[in-house]
Amino acid sequence: MAHCVVPEAEAVLDREYRVLDKGFVRLVDYCGGDARIVQAARVSYGEGTKTVREDAALIDYLLRNGHTSPFEQVVFTFHIKMPIFVARQWVRHRTARLNEMSGRYSVMRNEFYLPEPEDVSLQSASNRQGRGEAASAPAVARALGALKKGQDEAYAGYDSLIAEGIARELARINLPLSLYTEMYWQIDLHNLFHFLKLRLDGHAQREIREYAAILLDIARKTAPLAVGAFENHTLKGVRFSGAEMEELRERLSGGHGKLTGKDRERFNAKVDRGEQL
Repeated sequence: MAHCVVPEAEAVLDREYRVLDKGFVRLVDYCGGDARIVQAARVSYGEGTKTVREDAALIDYLLRNGHTSPFEQVVFTFHIKMPIFVARQWVRHRTARLNEMSGRYSVMRNEFYLPEPEDVSLQSASNRQGRGEAASAPAVARALGALKKGQDEAYAGYDSLIAEGIARELARINLPLSLYTEMYWQIDLHNLFHFLKLRLDGHAQREIREYAAILLDIARKTAPLAVGAFENHTLKGVRFSGAEMEELRERLSGGHGKLTGKDRERFNAKVDRGEQL
């Protein structure tokens, strides 16, 4: 079982990483790290390969070329506390296994997420699912006041129904998405990388990005070589389509390119980010 133990991961087992105002991420258990990936790739036993440099080169090659199965040998179990609206985004990733706190069995705690004032923004004019420019101070105060009032009223109604003996599965139904929930979430490293690719992206909701950043940090402690390759090729990399490659060749040869409209806008956005150019 030597390849299941990583000292850096052992050091953070059961540590609570605080997220948002009342949430957390906690590594409950894990199996494997970089050595397990290398061992699985070579289908060998013992202490893996010859040097760390060779291990790093192999892991980089595997990730760069999409050989994903060795990364599935590394498995994490997390205990996560998050607002329900974050959990609803989280469960879209169906390549993990989870158990969520049930309001049918447990009395839900009076814990709600309230954004910080600096995080209250107007609706984006260009992105129908995102935030735009900052709201004015009066608008921020009104928004936070309305959210807090709604939370207090919803929980007071829930609490009174519980006190009257109404079934918990009915009493809970008016509770808002800002209520905190908890889950145990088990996922392998390959699928965690896919989660992180989507949830660390600037288009993801800010709240779930904060959780993703903590997960990335824990994964780095467990498999630093694999996470380094993931950051290089996926997080900081960019993928061009066939048409975009033709555009790139055209521009590098001194031309002005052939893409038009939205295709040209998307290509220019990739170039402007400076990713691998």
